[in-house]
Amino acid sequence: MKFAVVNGERQEAQPGLSGTCPSCARPVVAKCGEIKVWHWAHQGGRACDPWWENETEWHRAWKSEFPTGWQEVVHKAENGEKHIADVRTDQGWVIEFQYSFLQPEERRSRNAFYQHLAWVVDGTRRKRDRAQFLAALQAGVSLRSGFPIRRVYPDECALLREWGETKAPVFFDFGDGPSLWWILAKGSSGNAYVAPFSRADFVAIHRDGATEMARDFQALVNDLGRLIADYERQTTRQAPSFSMPLSRGRSRGRL
Repeated sequence: MKFAVVNGERQEAQPGLSGTCPSCARPVVAKCGEIKVWHWAHQGGRACDPWWENETEWHRAWKSEFPTGWQEVVHKAENGEKHIADVRTDQGWVIEFQYSFLQPEERRSRNAFYQHLAWVVDGTRRKRDRAQFLAALQAGVSLRSGFPIRRVYPDECALLREWGETKAPVFFDFGDGPSLWWILAKGSSGNAYVAPFSRADFVAIHRDGATEMARDFQALVNDLGRLIADYERQTTRQAPSFSMPLSRGRSRGRL
């Protein structure tokens, strides 16, 4: 946990500090060693949020792309259930940064809990994942859609098998370039559709221009979903040519 409440204010961990958890209000202590990133931990080591995972430098780097007030926001449902979102934007988008393996049941629970959720998944956790993903890309088929979308088959790629069924937008971060890889949809025949998406644009579309840009992200999600649904309905062997209008609102990011 990056932030705790110290003397009534949110504060990052510093040696010798003590505070309370912003979600459960129980005591937390500052962990400021030389190996792990400095963080807060519940006394006794039991976190109040079962969805929480130990943070890495990768988590912190992503969170730091957004205003501190958007980081680690307690999200409470009408039934009283509470969870700490990694980032929640002013427009209500929750961004979860996931490093460790996630059980399908928990992934579905998070998708249901947050109305507008986007995942960023660390693709470097397992050494084989990047090579498998690139092999799936190479074996895939390009859609002539105005976007560099490829239809790929998840059979030999663990990341695609694990995340292909997720309804929320999922972005793989392989940490080796300016682009993330977006899983756009899972096809009815078992294939998946993926496209590169600028890392800088992902941050900007949520962080900058707040209202208009955030609406544009939802519009982009909807438009690409319709495009792929149309493609799926085609019965011919060769993918048809699609075009997508980009005139609505401001630029939606460069794919």
